[in-house]
Amino acid sequence: MRSYRIPAIPSSEITPEETYVNRRQFIRAAAAMGIGMAANHALPSVVRAQDRWPQGKKGPYDTDEKVSTFQEITTYNNFYEFGTDKADPAKNSGAFKPKPWTVRVDGEVKKPASYALEDLLKGQTIEDRIYRFRCVEGWSMVIPWRGFQLSTLIKRLEPTSKAKYVAFETVMRPAEMIGQRRPYLTWPYVEGLRMDEAMHPLTLMVTGLYGKELPNQNGAPLRLITPWKYGFKGIKSIVKIRFVEKEPPTTWNIAAPDEYGFYSNVNPDVDHPRWSQKSERRIGEFLKRKTLPFNGYADQVAHLYAGMDLKRNY
Repeated sequence: MRSYRIPAIPSSEITPEETYVNRRQFIRAAAAMGIGMAANHALPSVVRAQDRWPQGKKGPYDTDEKVSTFQEITTYNNFYEFGTDKADPAKNSGAFKPKPWTVRVDGEVKKPASYALEDLLKGQTIEDRIYRFRCVEGWSMVIPWRGFQLSTLIKRLEPTSKAKYVAFETVMRPAEMIGQRRPYLTWPYVEGLRMDEAMHPLTLMVTGLYGKELPNQNGAPLRLITPWKYGFKGIKSIVKIRFVEKEPPTTWNIAAPDEYGFYSNVNPDVDHPRWSQKSERRIGEFLKRKTLPFNGYADQVAHLYAGMDLKRNY
């Protein structure tokens, strides 16, 4: 398998850009003082939706931190299938067709088949969860996801005793996903979890955000979220789920194994070779904040890695 290392991507696209972030902060500040009011009036329904969110009682897994705005969540993204700039996914994903959608399930499982997404969703308990989302480049958000626990789907599919890992694969459509026409990564995008990680109640198969269907730029129509891991583990537009006995390959580990490990747990004590992970900048804020171990979910997930060297198993 041919792989391409990170230098194939301009460094400005994958490292924290102070100038770029500061410019965005200036624009937001200007809008707050009335300079950008015309643009704000163009999105009245979005603003009202933000003002109402979240509704009702928060669940046991929700963070109580301020939720990022719908505009921030849907216009500042990593989705390299649509380009490497943070604005590219929103700009370039309009032609992507998330319906109809089929997911192939195979490997060490008793119910292998190609499932229409509607069939996978039947009987699932769809819930809203507010999770911290931490990206390896040093930025973060708080996102109100809508989805269902991956564990419920796994139980329904009945993996065999040989299934130790769950592997995922993104759709391959270079006609609709212009980033796949360039070899800065090995396509299609692949990811994986250890079975106990996949079965954890924090792990979601996401179908929406902000109470709406998942936008194309955020991984429509089906993506993965493991909130204690860096964002690149959250594979998007999933078309294949495979149950396997051995650790599966993952896209960023193929591209740069010395920079992106299989586990990818948020760990402020393990720096990326080219930048520190000790702090992060929440999109919409100016000052940085301290990065929390396991992205703040240590009480829920640290036991999964008991006895492991988390600097070695990064």
